[in-house]
Amino acid sequence: MVSRSVRVPTLSSSGPGATVGPSLESDDDPLMAQDPRPAASRAVPGVVGSAPETRFIFITGGVVSSLGKGIAAASIGRLLVARGLQVQLQKFDPYINVDPGTMSPYQHGEVFVTEDGAETDLDLGHYERFTDANTSRASNVTAGGIYNAVIRRERRGDYLGATVQVVPHITDEIKHRIRLMADSSDVDFVITEIGGTVGDIESLPFLEAIRQFPVDVGRRRCMFIHLTLVPYIGHAGELKTKPTQHSVNELRRIGIAPDMVVCRSESALSTEIRRKIALFASLPVEAIVSARDVPDIYQVPLVFRAQGVDEFILSEHFGLEAEAPDVSGWEAMTTQAAAATRRVRIALVGKYVQLEDAYLSVVEALKHAGIHHGAKVEVDWIDSERVHEPEIEARLESAAGILIPGGFGGRGIEGKIRAAQIAREQEIPYLGICLGMQVAVSEFARNVAGMAGANSTEFDLETPFPVIDLLPEQKEIADMGGTMRLGADPVKLHESTRARALYGEAVIYERHRHRYEVNNHLRRRLEGAGLICSGTSPDERLVEAIELPGDRHPFFVASQYHPEFKSRPERPAPLFREFVGAALGQVETRRPSGDEVREPSAAGDVTVSRSAQ
Repeated sequence: MVSRSVRVPTLSSSGPGATVGPSLESDDDPLMAQDPRPAASRAVPGVVGSAPETRFIFITGGVVSSLGKGIAAASIGRLLVARGLQVQLQKFDPYINVDPGTMSPYQHGEVFVTEDGAETDLDLGHYERFTDANTSRASNVTAGGIYNAVIRRERRGDYLGATVQVVPHITDEIKHRIRLMADSSDVDFVITEIGGTVGDIESLPFLEAIRQFPVDVGRRRCMFIHLTLVPYIGHAGELKTKPTQHSVNELRRIGIAPDMVVCRSESALSTEIRRKIALFASLPVEAIVSARDVPDIYQVPLVFRAQGVDEFILSEHFGLEAEAPDVSGWEAMTTQAAAATRRVRIALVGKYVQLEDAYLSVVEALKHAGIHHGAKVEVDWIDSERVHEPEIEARLESAAGILIPGGFGGRGIEGKIRAAQIAREQEIPYLGICLGMQVAVSEFARNVAGMAGANSTEFDLETPFPVIDLLPEQKEIADMGGTMRLGADPVKLHESTRARALYGEAVIYERHRHRYEVNNHLRRRLEGAGLICSGTSPDERLVEAIELPGDRHPFFVASQYHPEFKSRPERPAPLFREFVGAALGQVETRRPSGDEVREPSAAGDVTVSRSAQ
């Protein structure tokens, strides 16, 4: 065991949820700035008593995709944060898209929006929820973004006629993005997840870059963690280690020797299997981690902690000491989630319901609210194109709450408007997010304010009552990627409204991702019919939240912003917290339907059912 006694000073915290990392804004590519300094001068000095050196942990995956590299990275980050260390996480994606903003949710899952307005991979949501530190534009890098930066630099003549190649120009740009996280913020650790699977052509430049990185900063400042699969072969009744052996060998062939191997499996690995893997990986058995399946992803940090993962990383590998971990709050949260006995069924109405990851942050925010109330949330996935079917309408009417999340495009829009109408007329608790607010406004305009045919101009350019219209600054924009209203903006909550009461603050900061907004030309007519615009931009030009009066509906609130992005398992988003609370009140005031008394699955505190397969 390495016993160097080097104390890592705990850096001063900027508060829960503070953004750790560079804030990069430019009219040009925000990450194109070259660092002219040689690598040696960019290394953080390592003298005891001075600013601490940043250490770098790289997480790769092998055998198959979707093993949970993001959860593993976030869980390690959670353990390091619990030891008083400052951590920032980063995701490298090997696809050619510049960012996920224009990708179909069926292809990529949800688009997670950061405080500074980056459209990023959904794994960044895991990073934020586990570490309670906001990510930034620099936290998600794609192959498309790397190539775009290098090609634009070449077009400007920055390379002075040199032949631009994958090595060194592309790999240097990748390494620059890694260093950027450390050089621009005071963090003890940068954890970088490499997307894809070892052996993929697309990820080779990223793997080559991280192979080179220890040469620049020193091997003692870097650690490589490899996540693999140990499959169970049913007819043989055995867990097989051969895929992990081949994956480690493939990584070595590239030039990377893993310092820890994390093995995904259905059940815990025996000591014998761990020793076998350790032998072939040339590692101590303590470096082989059994990442068995658990019913709730928030239990993963505790599984890692029980195997001493954080201790191995700090003491064995980096030779560092840090304060004892405090995971008591996290343990209490997971215990409360597992002990929940009440159940509540929420109907989530969308058009991407066949892929749960399309609404991942929404489901996680519901889970957080359920934990807060000691309840298990059952998400009933409703296909918005089938809402007009009698069976689906009946399920909506029997739900304890109806939620319509964000989205784009006209497919299924009338079904969403009908779902909002059912929630309003049947006095079912309703939460609308982004598009969910816009359809609620359209429904109210049609059926309460007397504006027949009211709609958004996104779906009907000829509507006689365009209650939702393009933001003025969006009308001259042609490009789709990265051109919406994005990131955190202040929201003014008006006095004597439900929104103001549940937040308890006059001004909040929430994240946005939209092009369309309530039309101010028709706003007075909507308010005259009883709609309350409870949240606006500080200048009151943009409507940010709407609600119905408490004497007309138990809970009908919708926001233009996305509160799910800032929800945390130990601190649920206020809108979700109160929405689930109102839904639980609905359950208690009426006899539960057959769906609501169904036993929950083993998927933690959120169970699911579907309207379409």
